[in-house]
Amino acid sequence: MGKKITVAVPKGGVGKTTTAVNLAAAFAIAEKKTLLIDFDPSGACSVSLGFENEKLKGDIFQVISFIKHIDSVIHHTDLPMLDFIPCSINSAEVEERINRLTRNIHLFENILNQYALEHYDYIIIDCPPYLKGLTTVALAASDSVLIPIRAGQFSITALKKMYSHICLVRENLNKRLVVEGILLTMFEKNTKAWGLTQNAIYSNFGSDVLETIIPKSTTISEAEFYGKPTMLFNIKSPGSVAYLKLANELMNKNGQGS
Repeated sequence: MGKKITVAVPKGGVGKTTTAVNLAAAFAIAEKKTLLIDFDPSGACSVSLGFENEKLKGDIFQVISFIKHIDSVIHHTDLPMLDFIPCSINSAEVEERINRLTRNIHLFENILNQYALEHYDYIIIDCPPYLKGLTTVALAASDSVLIPIRAGQFSITALKKMYSHICLVRENLNKRLVVEGILLTMFEKNTKAWGLTQNAIYSNFGSDVLETIIPKSTTISEAEFYGKPTMLFNIKSPGSVAYLKLANELMNKNGQGS
């Protein structure tokens, strides 16, 4: 099975889903067979990839509920090397049932291991903007966690919470879990907020900060509106170039670079 990377941080509005979708697409463009799993009840990955709920043939929670086999809910995307498992929670009753199921922390991990998705180089898991429940389940099943963050004091607080939770998961649930890296997103050069944020991040977590920085980009937002990864919307845009660079940085880090 390929490397399992969870994209998580206990804060909304930092580009978490954007990063999960575009990193997965960038791996696929680099000819790495990739599976993106949406673990966020908001189902934002489906929107970013142009999937409408009524056309979905199943989702990850039907797999966890043992209603469907994981192979039957894999959707093919516009990129030949990128597959996708959506999330589609359409009622409070379903969400409550999922919350009960995820009390079995290793259920998701056992399903992934049982169906041995060995033909994937990377499995990217997009999580909700909180740590308990689904995010913990994903971290228990993963090899590493990628943490996107944007400028602001609340982002520093979120990073500290994230690291405390990673330590907790590593000590009690998953000894192999490591930090894949901290990714600076929505970056605006020469702004005071970013200067302060960078100083705080490098002072506290410097060794884990990735070299690649994702710029603030209207193209990324436009691509999401049209239901496409930014590389399929405008391959030459700064956002596309940055996510391709991120994929290359992580591949080199994992010994899979060109």
